[in-house]
Amino acid sequence: MYHRSALVCDEDKDQRKTEIKDLHCCRTRRYGCRECLQHFLIGMEHMEKWVVSAKRADFQKIAEKFHVDQVIARLIRNRDIMTEEDIEVYLNGSLLHLHSPWLMKGMEKAVEILIGKIDAQKKIRIIGDYDIDGVTSTYLLLRGILRCGGLVDYEIPDRIRDGYGVNRNLIEQAYEEGVDTILTCDNGISATEQIDYAKRLGMTVIVTDHHELRMEKRDGELEAVIPGADAVINPHQPGCGYPYKNLCGAAVAYKVVTALYERMGIPEEESEKLIQFAAFATVGDVMDLTGENRILVREGLIQLNQTDNPGLRALIQVNGLEGKNINSYHIGFVIGPCINASGRLDTAKKALELLLTESEIEATEIAEELLQLNVQRKEMTLEGYEKAVDLIEHSSLKHDRVLVVYLPECHESLAGIIAGRIRERYYRPVFVLTDGEHCVKGSGRSIEAYSMFAEMQKCGELFLNYGGHPMAAGCSLEKKNVEVLRKKLNELTSLTEEDLVEKIVIDVPMPIDYISEGLIEELDLLEPFGKGNPKPVFADRNLDFQSARVMGQNRNVLKFQVANKSGRVMDAIYFGDVDEFRRKLEEWFGYTETEKLYQGRKNGVTLSVIYYPSINEFREVRTIQIIIHNFCKGSV
Repeated sequence: MYHRSALVCDEDKDQRKTEIKDLHCCRTRRYGCRECLQHFLIGMEHMEKWVVSAKRADFQKIAEKFHVDQVIARLIRNRDIMTEEDIEVYLNGSLLHLHSPWLMKGMEKAVEILIGKIDAQKKIRIIGDYDIDGVTSTYLLLRGILRCGGLVDYEIPDRIRDGYGVNRNLIEQAYEEGVDTILTCDNGISATEQIDYAKRLGMTVIVTDHHELRMEKRDGELEAVIPGADAVINPHQPGCGYPYKNLCGAAVAYKVVTALYERMGIPEEESEKLIQFAAFATVGDVMDLTGENRILVREGLIQLNQTDNPGLRALIQVNGLEGKNINSYHIGFVIGPCINASGRLDTAKKALELLLTESEIEATEIAEELLQLNVQRKEMTLEGYEKAVDLIEHSSLKHDRVLVVYLPECHESLAGIIAGRIRERYYRPVFVLTDGEHCVKGSGRSIEAYSMFAEMQKCGELFLNYGGHPMAAGCSLEKKNVEVLRKKLNELTSLTEEDLVEKIVIDVPMPIDYISEGLIEELDLLEPFGKGNPKPVFADRNLDFQSARVMGQNRNVLKFQVANKSGRVMDAIYFGDVDEFRRKLEEWFGYTETEKLYQGRKNGVTLSVIYYPSINEFREVRTIQIIIHNFCKGSV
């Protein structure tokens, strides 16, 4: 992360094509050594390249039209928000900008079937999934159908016993218990055989899902495989005219409920109150926060901060967030993982019970239990991650461009998290495989240059089952195919060395003396941040570091005073590895200069930094500071 980076214009094609020249080879004492480049690419600290986004627009015109700073105008353009209409929706989008659920293929048929089953009091069973999206989808459909007077219950597969999605055992169980209709959520689009079996038993099946469709060659052409359900709702299916395709499973379920409520004459206000759950899942399932998702999350966060759901309130309280402004970060990294921990280490039904309970006491008890499960999950994740790194570093795996890491004793529910951590460390696609009850199971996490789902389709014959997205996937396979899969994925990949250099795109190279309280407040207009709408990235070069001190109860925070060449002095905070930060300073500037910095004396430490501005409020005194995310030596 900390090796020197090249800062280049995103439109400067010539410089972008040149190799990184400033890697110092510790063996040959030469710069730009090819072998050393590969060593750093696969080593503990992967290389990164800083580039400046250079998308063009009339920033002054945008700023004047929408009454924002030109920096904000540039940030909007960098997110590919092009037309004035799109900018208006981006800045001021409301519920009025949500698309009609009736635009979704299969919606008319699904709602017609559900109303018929509700009126006839036929037994409906919702089959969800064990993650935050599946749990929330199940909650939304259950609450919606109950409100309409339906006879409905639910089943969430056990991650270990049942695996992902609807399966034959769940169908047989439903049939034996007199279930007339199966309604899937966040799953089902790949369950062609299972749904055919349910149909042979005489059951009605409705699929609601958001995952990519599997493709098969028919008569030499690739065609989407669609299950033979009575109704299929998935914005990715061919012929679906829904304008926004990137909804999560819970957002699709929310659309079903809004359509159902409309036909049943239930006030629109009631369906609008459910947006907080669609928002919760959208962030938790790491969906793009663009278009309709952005509106759902923004409106949902308003509701979540004043939620009347006892379970959500309890989860906020046990995580120490009571009274704080809950944002997308809290969902993604604090509250959401507690819901996911339930499905990973226990049963996801416990998380659903939390959302369903009306008792404050029961809600607190369940929330405390989920919190402890998440603590346990973190410990197990760290153990698995360390084993994975050790295996990579001491085997031929370290030469692979696609990492397939087999950890037979790892809890299968943690494979995806561990894969994500390894991807961050090595910046390459990662599959983590582990022994399941009957076969090897695994999860993958990818990088921008590698479509995981598409690459898996190239060797689909090696899997018992697989599915997912370009950036993440799940699979099962026979143990004998683990090494075969590793070799084939690496043989088929077209990843280049340049693809394996992480590119950090700087939105605006902004001197720190440009920062003002007004600009920081305007940055809130761009919230919520997340995938597809990342937090803005700013950079300033050649900052003089005047003082440094370690802070925090665990001594895990560094606070600096920095100054730029214009003489603007400002506080800077760093939340990374403080020992590693000092080690890099000593490597670059020597022990003496580093010690002077930590003593607050005049020194020669100069760094270029990537940062985000914020306001620190202490004892009613507000000061501007920057949060340092990345740094490198000298000018970039």
